[in-house]
Amino acid sequence: MEINPVIRRLLRKYNTNCPFRLAEFLNIEVWFRDLGENTRGMFRRTLRRKYIVIHSGMSEQWQRFICAHELAHALLHPGISRFWIDEHSFFCTGRFEREANRFAVQLLIGDDSLTAGEAIYDILRRNSIPIEMSQFYI
Repeated sequence: MEINPVIRRLLRKYNTNCPFRLAEFLNIEVWFRDLGENTRGMFRRTLRRKYIVIHSGMSEQWQRFICAHELAHALLHPGISRFWIDEHSFFCTGRFEREANRFAVQLLIGDDSLTAGEAIYDILRRNSIPIEMSQFYI
C-alpha cells in the first residue's frame, strides 16, 4: 500500500500514529460532545484555534477513527467547511469524505501491512479500525 506523504511525514516526525497524540502535537484541541444522531465528528477552525469535536456516544474504536478522519480534514482540507459547501454551493462533499476516510485508515495502519494469507479484515481488526471502513483500505 502506497502511504500518503503527509502520513509518512507525521509518522517520521512524531513517531506515533495515534490521532489523539498527533492532534496534541499539532495544537488541535480534541473535545468529546453529544453531537446528536447524525454527526460523528467535525473539524473547526475559529480565530486561529483548531478543534476536533467527536461525538461522545460512540465506542472508543469509532472515536479513534473519527479523530483520524477529522485530522485528515485539518491537514488536507484546511479552510474547507463541509457545512458551508452544503449550504452555499452545489459541490459534492463526498470526495473530501472519502479522502479523509482513506487517510484515516492509512494513518491507523501506519507501518503495518498484510502478511501472506491475511484478509483486509485481519489488518483492520489488528489496528482497531472499524470493519465498515474496509472499502477505504487501498
